[in-house]
Amino acid sequence: MQLVLSFDCNDLLINYSDFYKMDANRLKWVFLVLLAIIWGSSFILIKKGLGGLTAYQLGSLRILFTAVFLLLIGFKSLKKIKREHVKPILASAFLGTFFPVYFFAFAETEIDSAIASILNSFTPINTLIFGYFFFKMLFNKRQLFGITLGFLGTLLLIISGAALNPNQNYLFSAFVVMASICYAFNVNIIKVYLQNLSAMSIVTASFVFLIVPALVVLMGSDFFSKEVLYNSLVQESMGYIIVLSIFGTGIAKVIFNRLVQVSTPIFSSSVTYLIPVVALIWGVLDGEQLGVMQLIASGIILLGVFLANRKA
Repeated sequence: MQLVLSFDCNDLLINYSDFYKMDANRLKWVFLVLLAIIWGSSFILIKKGLGGLTAYQLGSLRILFTAVFLLLIGFKSLKKIKREHVKPILASAFLGTFFPVYFFAFAETEIDSAIASILNSFTPINTLIFGYFFFKMLFNKRQLFGITLGFLGTLLLIISGAALNPNQNYLFSAFVVMASICYAFNVNIIKVYLQNLSAMSIVTASFVFLIVPALVVLMGSDFFSKEVLYNSLVQESMGYIIVLSIFGTGIAKVIFNRLVQVSTPIFSSSVTYLIPVVALIWGVLDGEQLGVMQLIASGIILLGVFLANRKA
């Protein structure tokens, strides 16, 4: 196992180094597609992880597994962190990782993974809204129309989903919306305050800061009792979370932070155009139900995101 891990980490670093040599315009599209595949698959992994874990346990383990993985491959990058980086990295850690990780886990205890991925596509719109109010990002009338359209599509998706799946509590959709707001702040923080710091340094430091809070939450979740640790369903769920942590959180976070640096906050957050496509495929394969109105609402949201994503 150790030999395999060592090979994979070196492989990752070699490929990551090659990415840096690419033209920025080409590089951002490569990153965009990779993130869509990885994050589009994350929603079904969260759903499978919740089969034996609570939302608190899943969120905490996801952070801790990712922290261990990142320290193995990115410990040296911590040397680049300076005093002026600490506050923005702390803000990025909690807004870009800590709160969203738990929000998505809570959301998927009640709503389907495909629906969560569609609601997550609201991130670019929130990036524009909060970028305008807090980071002086401008937008035009077409983008304002896109924002309004996105809101209407979200409401239609929630209402139609609640009608199709009366056994699910669609109020939990609010957790996905809150996560997208956190992501909106995070992407602007990285672009404004951490532009000149390597993506590996930002991500590794972020997860180092989150180790203690995640441990505290995990200890309060009764995870370390014998009934939980020796439960076969819990062990199976942990396998899904390990995969999610390494790929969906660790590697993806490094790629995303680099994407923000070589593109714009709006382009970076537009990865959420593609994520629902991958997540919908996984959801259908796992037996999730999607009605015509839900598909129409999804199309309205994505159209709104597209219009909001247009440059001012």
